[in-house]
Amino acid sequence: MGSALDDLLRARLAAVGLDPSSFGDPGEAWSALHERFGRRITLVDRYALEAETLGIAPEDLPLELRDTLGHELLAVQFPGFVFAGDSGRSVRDPIEVVPYDPGWPVAFEDWRTRLDVALAPSAVRIEHVGSTAVPGLAAKPVIDVQVSVTDLEDEPAYVPAIEGIGIRLRSCEPVRRYFRPSGDLPRVVQVHVCATRSAWERDHLLFRDYLRTHPEASGDYAALKTRLAERYSDDRLAYTDGKTGMILDLLERAEEWATEVGWAR
Repeated sequence: MGSALDDLLRARLAAVGLDPSSFGDPGEAWSALHERFGRRITLVDRYALEAETLGIAPEDLPLELRDTLGHELLAVQFPGFVFAGDSGRSVRDPIEVVPYDPGWPVAFEDWRTRLDVALAPSAVRIEHVGSTAVPGLAAKPVIDVQVSVTDLEDEPAYVPAIEGIGIRLRSCEPVRRYFRPSGDLPRVVQVHVCATRSAWERDHLLFRDYLRTHPEASGDYAALKTRLAERYSDDRLAYTDGKTGMILDLLERAEEWATEVGWAR
């Protein structure tokens, strides 16, 4: 088997003074990389370092080990992240990226209406975000809904209402509350609650609008998602975090575009 390290990861190891052929403890190497490059060093990189040490492909790491590494990463990448109690799923949903479906905006409107009725007057804004909100973009067939509220910490104002329509609170972090169907209900929607006028709100709207107006960037993003889905179809966190580097790069370009065209959320 060839090396589990790609050229970029090798270059980054060298940049922090580590020999790519002998970098020592993979956890310590990842920490050194993260200190230098921040969130661009992802769970996929952590897998690669671990796999290189074991002499296997990253996708061949045991699921139990991957779960452990994933939980370790969450604590570093997202300080304050916690899972909500009793919100797990009884099935492990495979990752599948499918061609764009023109029915996705219709599905969003249905969820928007249900959330608007349930949350009024708590929801300041309800938006379709994520890949299913970009015409022509291949995506997981899961509708991402972004709900903006005045006070994110006032959970009684929105958590019971969202859970009342069958979408359970799964995780909490300082900038977002994340909901999705629990148990064995079809995983067709996920809801992200954020504070109105927050960076989280702005970044997701900007990213969506940039992809809507830049087909080449949208195509590059779709290609990355397809590769990650093929490699980590059984690993939702690796699939999600593996997109981070490209998302950050595209957001930098999107900020330039926003200035040029006078984009406003």
